[in-house]
Amino acid sequence: MAVLRGRAWVFGDNIDTDLIYHGKYLPLTDPSEMAKHAMEYVPGMEDFSKRVKPGDIVVAGRNFGSGSSREHAVLCLKYLGISGVIAESISRIYYRNAINNGFLVLECPGISKKVKTGDEIEVEPETGRIRNLSTGEEFQANPISGLEKEIMEKGGLIEYIQSLIER
Repeated sequence: MAVLRGRAWVFGDNIDTDLIYHGKYLPLTDPSEMAKHAMEYVPGMEDFSKRVKPGDIVVAGRNFGSGSSREHAVLCLKYLGISGVIAESISRIYYRNAINNGFLVLECPGISKKVKTGDEIEVEPETGRIRNLSTGEEFQANPISGLEKEIMEKGGLIEYIQSLIER
């Protein structure tokens, strides 16, 4: 997997799925429309989708993605161009939905206190190594597993299963 590099957008603890992608937008099915509403319910981030650039990385505190099992909360960030989420902890359902949709998620204790919004960070998904290029600090996240890597390299769980059938 490629090394990722982008600007960090730092969020606090308990960013649930309603804050990531509010339930009132569930009828939307066009991913580009969904992306326009990413994080707009987080106070101070109402215009998040207009300010991010492709490749930027979401950094968060504990319990990121708790709440409902809606995949929209993963897809809105993916289609916005966010390359991944690094959080101190990630809800199990959000984590699974992200891997199944080919979207990088890593858990890294203490990361939200060591990175500031706007810092340039570099992430090695396979090793979990994270470098804050703005400060020179390095961190170690829990790397993704071998199966998670295979699923993500195929683009998601459906693509992974299709590749197994085609063998």
